[in-house]
Amino acid sequence: MSPRPASMREDRGRVRIPADVERPDKLLAGLTARQLAILGVAAVVLWGAYAGTRHLVPTVVFAVVAIPVAAAATMLALGRFEGVAADRWVSAAWRHHRSPRRLVPAADGVPATPAFLPVDVGPPPDPLRLPFAGIGDDGVIDLGAEGAALVCRASAVTFSLRTPAEQEALVAGFARWLNGLDRPAQLLVRAEPVDLTPTIDALLDTAPALPHPALEAAARDHAAFLADLAARRDLLRREVLVVLRHASPTGRAGAESAARLHRRAAEATAALAAAGVTLGVLDATAAAACLARALDPAGDLRPGACGAVVSGTDVPVTLARERGDRR
Repeated sequence: MSPRPASMREDRGRVRIPADVERPDKLLAGLTARQLAILGVAAVVLWGAYAGTRHLVPTVVFAVVAIPVAAAATMLALGRFEGVAADRWVSAAWRHHRSPRRLVPAADGVPATPAFLPVDVGPPPDPLRLPFAGIGDDGVIDLGAEGAALVCRASAVTFSLRTPAEQEALVAGFARWLNGLDRPAQLLVRAEPVDLTPTIDALLDTAPALPHPALEAAARDHAAFLADLAARRDLLRREVLVVLRHASPTGRAGAESAARLHRRAAEATAALAAAGVTLGVLDATAAAACLARALDPAGDLRPGACGAVVSGTDVPVTLARERGDRR
């Protein structure tokens, strides 16, 4: 028996997961149940209309009306707009058209319009419904009937600069945490603009107080470099968040939910430390700022220093050293 190829030996123990696992099943002629339902309803309606009017309307006249209807049903079932199915795109557009445009924060409802105002002031605004009810002092987000959530910020890992043995150890540590999950958890990677103006101003303000002229010149050169970098490029800050969820049996977040979430955060911190990831729980202020940035991505730029943009700088790089030793 001939030995197995090296590629087959390397793939032992690996499981390939298809990227389209969430695609709907094809039932007939490559069509999904949703597409078959749209086409079937359109066909039944057209056939019923033809059967009811064939003695009253000529076939040519009926075809002139039926062909655009059939084409619209076909486009609705098979078409796609910007990667979204046509029927879902139309449904979303209709909901957006019907949804109110003026929303105000009113937990107790919008009061009625005063009687002394004219009638043509327009419809009153609708209350703004946020997906969360509040944030506790410990950073636990009250999701109302959905339970509670806790947001943690994770550091990045310089994976490509590690040796193969270190990469395997990091992957194994991360896999152990994933395999140990028994409650919902979300991994979210966000990119948001960064404003380097506070960092540049801080460098220019502290430069004259440095103990040596060379240090002052270096600080000013670094400030000029940051200003030129911000002027030439759109700087982004990458943020990795781990969101832990807990569904309360009572439908409201309480002390028990907060204790369970913080215990899960401590377990995740210890487990991800083996993967080289530092996990920190966001307090009430940081969680509120994170939610505000998520709800208003086009808001004010986030101030940040260069050290905050690049995380994991305290971890030594071993791959380059080993390559240098091999030379």
